[in-house]
Order: sequence, then structure tokens, then C-alpha cells
Amino acid sequence: MKQTYDVNVKSFKRLISPTRIKEELVATDDAIKTVLKGRRDIENILLQKDERLLVITGPCSIHDTDAALEYAHNLKSLRNEVKDRINLVMRGYFEKPRTTIGWKGLINDPFLDSSYNIDAGLKKARQLLIKINEMGLPMATEILDPITPQYIAGLLTWVAIGARTTESQTHRELASGLSMPVGFKNSTDGSLDSAINAMTAANAPQHFLGIDPQGRSSVVSTTGNSFGHMVLRGGTHPNYDPISIGKAQDKLKAKNLLNAIVIDCSHDNSGQRHKGQSFVFKSALDQRLEGNKGIIGLMLESNLCEGNQKIPGDASCLKYGVSITDECISWDTTKDLIQWAYNRLERT
Repeated sequence: MKQTYDVNVKSFKRLISPTRIKEELVATDDAIKTVLKGRRDIENILLQKDERLLVITGPCSIHDTDAALEYAHNLKSLRNEVKDRINLVMRGYFEKPRTTIGWKGLINDPFLDSSYNIDAGLKKARQLLIKINEMGLPMATEILDPITPQYIAGLLTWVAIGARTTESQTHRELASGLSMPVGFKNSTDGSLDSAINAMTAANAPQHFLGIDPQGRSSVVSTTGNSFGHMVLRGGTHPNYDPISIGKAQDKLKAKNLLNAIVIDCSHDNSGQRHKGQSFVFKSALDQRLEGNKGIIGLMLESNLCEGNQKIPGDASCLKYGVSITDECISWDTTKDLIQWAYNRLERT
């Protein structure tokens, strides 16, 4: 008799369990302290009990852990300089959504060679998160695969649900059980309703299929996450202007959701060009300084060097510190922007 299941499945490979990887790569006390304080700080910013500006900055995606560590050392030094007015958090994206096909991130393909050694990818991501948290630098990422959080979520201070997945029931349910604040991006066409609905769903208790710490299929029951908030990333048009932000705040108020908006200075707000990020950053900060305290944070795609590059046949030929996904601004530009913001915020 012909088989009716797994017809297009090539193979199954058992994955290391979350418990096992946590035993191999133990989160140190210093790393845990960074995570807990980082979450508490962002929660207070979302509630506007902490008046500092949240800035999440870092590579569009991490493919080179050495370059990521160098960036982290730079950012930690700057974080110390501006900490009284700006809460700096490092963006460290290990999973990348693809519209069609392409490299899906460090966890999925850590060696950039289509070997898809996900065990190794999870270990590389977790090890990097431990090292950076040990420096005292909180980390942020986008959650894409619903299984991944069991492996790395305990080392994350903030996470995003991206424009392509905000409409996904799976990701809304997942967010309801996450232990940190979650930013929901508006959809790729610019619609705010998907993010509004996602925040409402994530705030409620949910019951869904997932895995437990031993990696076994389970029914997951959650209590809901009250720190969901909106991230404006543009769509068919940019949406960081006062009118667009005002409309978003009206929708949030109507649904009794947090009046807390993070402006993504990249993606469709910058026309997908790295040079546009500075303009968006400055415009959004000006609006905050003019009295819109609901603008609580800004996001930058930033790397050691500006621009991006394609993945060559030989990964050893990649330029150091240059993104292999979206265009990023350079570290020097990033530093200048944050110091500019720091000086502007002195007047408030």
C-alpha cells in the first residue's frame, strides 16, 4: 500500500533538547542579572515610569560571532556613557524571515554552506548571548521559529514579532507565554490592525502546541503577556511621521493598549537604504522632544561597517563587519547618532 504521509519529507534528524543545551551552555549569574534588569528597565520605559529613550541597535543579522562580539564591546562602552538618558540594547538577530528563499540565519545555517547544522547554530547563538549578557549588555532579537525560544529566550531582554509573522496565530500565542516585552511590527503593507490584534491576543491566556524543556511535544498553556507594544516599520509608505504615529496611538487608546511605540528606522521607513536611517532617527526623536512621550524607543540596523554584501561561494571571502542581509549603517554613524540624541535629550 502506498504511504500517505511524509511524502515530501527527505529525512528527520533529532534535535538536541533545550534542557541538554542549557546544561552544556550554562547561563552565568552575571548573564542572568543582565537579563532580569534589562527586562525590568524596558517594562518601566513602556509604562513611562522610566523616562529614558530605548534604543535597540545592532546587525540586521549575525553571521560572524567575532564581529558581533567586537560590536558588543563598542556598544557596551557607549551604553555606559549614555545610560542616564538612553537605554541601549543590542540587536542580535539569529533567524531571518524570507519572502521567497535565501539564508535563514545563524541558527538555521551557521556555516553559510547549506549544511543546515541547526544543533551547531543553536549552540553558537546561545554561547554568544551568554558572552554578551556577561558584559552587562542586554540583547534583543526577532522570534521566528516557535521552537527556538525554549533554547535561547532565557537570555533575551526584548523580542520582536516581525511584519510577516504578526498576523500569525502561532506567533501571537507564542508571545503570550514569552517572559520579556514583545514588540509587534505593523504588516508589510503598512496595516496597523494586525499588530493591534496581535497585542490583544498575546495579552490573553492561550493554549497551543509546542515543546517542553525536554523537547517533547506538549500542550502549552500561558498566562498572557501584558508588555506587548507596537513597532512602526513602514509599509507602502513610511509611517514615522506625526500623522501616522498619531493614528497608531488613537488605535492603541481605543483598544486600551499600551501607548508605547518603537520606531524602526530601517525597512520601509528608510526606503530599505541605510543612509535613510539617520533621517528617520532624528525625525522621531524630534517628535518625542516636542512632547510625544508615547515614542518610547528607536531601532537601528547597524554593523561595524556600512552597507551589505552578498554571500560568496566561499564564505571565507566575506568582508569583515558587513551585513549579509539588509543594509546597515556603520558603527561610527551609529555612535554619532546616539551621542547626538544624548545631547538633545539633555534639554528635556
